[in-house]
Amino acid sequence: MQTNKPQTLSLQGVTRAAARLRLWAIGLSLIAIATTVSAQEQAVDIPSIEPFSDGIHHWNLFHAERHYARLADDDYIGIADKLVAYQNEDGGWMKNIDWLACLPVDSVKAALTGRAIDSTLDNANTFPQVTYLAQAYTLSGKDAYKAAAQRGLEYMLSTQKERGGWRGWDADAITFNDDVTTGALRLFQGIKAGDARFAWLDDDTRRRIDDAYERGIRMILDAQYVQDGTKTAWGQQHDNETLLPTGARAFELPSLVSRESCYVIALLMGIEQPGEEVRQAVSAAVAWLERVAIKGIRIDEVSIPAEQITNHEYPFDRVVREDPEAPRIWSRFYELSDNTPFMCNRDGTKVYRLEDVLPERRVGYDWYTYEPEAILQAYGQWQARVKGQSE
Repeated sequence: MQTNKPQTLSLQGVTRAAARLRLWAIGLSLIAIATTVSAQEQAVDIPSIEPFSDGIHHWNLFHAERHYARLADDDYIGIADKLVAYQNEDGGWMKNIDWLACLPVDSVKAALTGRAIDSTLDNANTFPQVTYLAQAYTLSGKDAYKAAAQRGLEYMLSTQKERGGWRGWDADAITFNDDVTTGALRLFQGIKAGDARFAWLDDDTRRRIDDAYERGIRMILDAQYVQDGTKTAWGQQHDNETLLPTGARAFELPSLVSRESCYVIALLMGIEQPGEEVRQAVSAAVAWLERVAIKGIRIDEVSIPAEQITNHEYPFDRVVREDPEAPRIWSRFYELSDNTPFMCNRDGTKVYRLEDVLPERRVGYDWYTYEPEAILQAYGQWQARVKGQSE
């Protein structure tokens, strides 16, 4: 059994999402949360499409052949018009769309079946659209963008669960996977802190956003898993009632998770004036990340014959290499009982070595991550900031 034996990803295997979290976590820890000045600076910039990268990546997974024109990254009017056109009646958006694709919206929707057209926050969705449209409205003054952003906020407020989180796609549970709950709360955190892109919001909407945000933070603190009397971290999903970690897809079993816990820690670090309970939660989660770090390995992406490629987006295999000089790395999943790292196949079979994960899941899922390093690097600066507040 592989327990705390080293296992790593090569640095070239770090995803764009990892890089995004690294910058975001450090930024939040240094300045707490967007100040009015930084929000105003954001408001006059062309909005970035980077927050849509996960959804576009998933579109690409299912569209190996892409022979269509795309909007320029800085064509914010064209992109905002696309977002308005794709918005569902309930105010949310379907996931896994190439928002820059020059394709007829009706044709794209008509090609989708089943739940694929449903609104969701899964795969970092809906909250980026709201932010993009709010920024596009600030730049352009086009009322259609403001109206769409307002409808998106109403969708998010109406779908928040009683305990304070949001569900993802695969399980009716409070979901941290794919930045679902943390992404929504991060948006609300920014609005609460005075994000100028949302200066147009009325007092009633602001009040409801404040209430939703406070319920979400309360849930996060209550859901932090206690292992042998010690607070640790969080799971990918948590039960709606008990708030205990629960599973989703067959290969996503109840566990403690490193990546999604980083999302939560960074959100808590973004609280401008954290109380003692928040401080303790952050410190306990950081201590857990320190305890479960894996040393002495890296994970390399290696070339394979064309006939062995399981997906055009992942034309390689992943293998574990022992390397005493490798930076520390974290498993995605840890046992709730004793922090043993593990992985799974699609049938739910738990395994403890990367080589025992079948090829499609071995390359099609991130079983290891470097993201905690950014949190750990930022932790000292965050401690200094909050200590200064109490002196």
